[in-house]
Amino acid sequence: MITSTVIERFAQESPTSMMVQGLMEHLFGEQGLNELFERHAQQQYTRELLFSQVVDLMSLVVCGIEPSVNAAYRRKAEALKVSRTAVYDKLNGIEPDVSSALVRNSAQQLRACIQQMRGESAEWVPGYRVRILDGNCLAGTDHRLEVLRPHAAKALPGKSLVVLEPALQLVTDIFLCLDGHAQERSLFSQVLKIVEPNDLWIADRNMGSLKFLFALDQAKAAFVIRQHGTPAWEAMDELKAMGKTETGEVFEQPIRLQYEGQNLELRRIVVRLYQPTRDGDSEIAVLTNLDKSVADAVAVAELYRRRWSIETLFQVVTDNFEGEIQTLGYPPAALFSFCMALVAYNLLATVKAALKVVHGAGKVEAALSWYYLVEEVQATYRGMMIAIEPQYWQFWQSASTPVLAQRLLDLAAQVNLKTFLKQPRAPKKKKPPLIVDRKHRHLSTQRLINQQNESP
Repeated sequence: MITSTVIERFAQESPTSMMVQGLMEHLFGEQGLNELFERHAQQQYTRELLFSQVVDLMSLVVCGIEPSVNAAYRRKAEALKVSRTAVYDKLNGIEPDVSSALVRNSAQQLRACIQQMRGESAEWVPGYRVRILDGNCLAGTDHRLEVLRPHAAKALPGKSLVVLEPALQLVTDIFLCLDGHAQERSLFSQVLKIVEPNDLWIADRNMGSLKFLFALDQAKAAFVIRQHGTPAWEAMDELKAMGKTETGEVFEQPIRLQYEGQNLELRRIVVRLYQPTRDGDSEIAVLTNLDKSVADAVAVAELYRRRWSIETLFQVVTDNFEGEIQTLGYPPAALFSFCMALVAYNLLATVKAALKVVHGAGKVEAALSWYYLVEEVQATYRGMMIAIEPQYWQFWQSASTPVLAQRLLDLAAQVNLKTFLKQPRAPKKKKPPLIVDRKHRHLSTQRLINQQNESP
């Protein structure tokens, strides 16, 4: 009876925390994670520390519930029954294939849940599955490794290519590289393995290599990719004005590309910007193989502009999760922590989908604050896990997709959405110049207040 009352109290007071923890229990089941590790690990093997235990420990760090890996270990040491060194050795040896499989596995399970709730958004282009591709280079780490100590330069532990499906707002795939200085193009061959007909790939100019464009077209996939540099192309007609967007005037021309004796006819969309980009570009050229009947020039320009949703993803991960831990200098450990942050993002994206279904997509999309959502989970987690007995969470672990989706919707209905909405700010006012008085380097705050109150 007491347990039931406690569960009901948490469901009323912090339903979002229960949603997040329930999804974590569902995704991070011990048997499923260890089987995933066994399928994808090539060199690392299990001795005393299970992969599922590492995921459980790192989830606390990445979500900000514990301030560091060491702090999380201290809290879990009795249950882990291994040394601190063993934990770091395990982290430092996690292979990229295992980390990327963890992200894919989370997306596959959460995709089914979101679709069951009918929480997905409409595709940007009817008949096409939009997939946004972008690269991410992890920030420099501390110089704790002996090999790094003599160098003053930043130590880059790796980079990745991330795939976002905007209709679901899920990171569905990631391709990892241990070499922080490697070019993103070195990962294109891996990306091409997941390309399917009627995909629509949207990407920045770093993805605009001739080889990649030709491969996408041969796979019967569409693309909207910014033109990279000045590849050899032949204009088949002059640029013609096609309309305007919020950011600039839109022009179009047909062109022909050549690569290894093959020709590819494309549409070249040019946006002459009203204001230059932060890189100083006054115009943006985008290449696409979409037919005009599917998307006109203005629509293609808008599709590319909406690519910034993946930049928003990276900003959300950076601001709300500890995905780039400076103390993890070994590339495998650094990339694993970043993948854990992306899984955490997927969890919250699923919570957001449930809120959209219950409270309305427009309100949630426009005003939901990721910060307040994460802060609620961080503040509630420890007390919730102490108060609610472990047996309760077994329901989430074994729940079928329909049951899981319905439970999320039931909890979403109890969420007071006002507590998670962004606080609008007034426009910034231009500050007057500061008063500089070299004779008086210190001021009394109270005297200034008194002077202000006395002035007419």
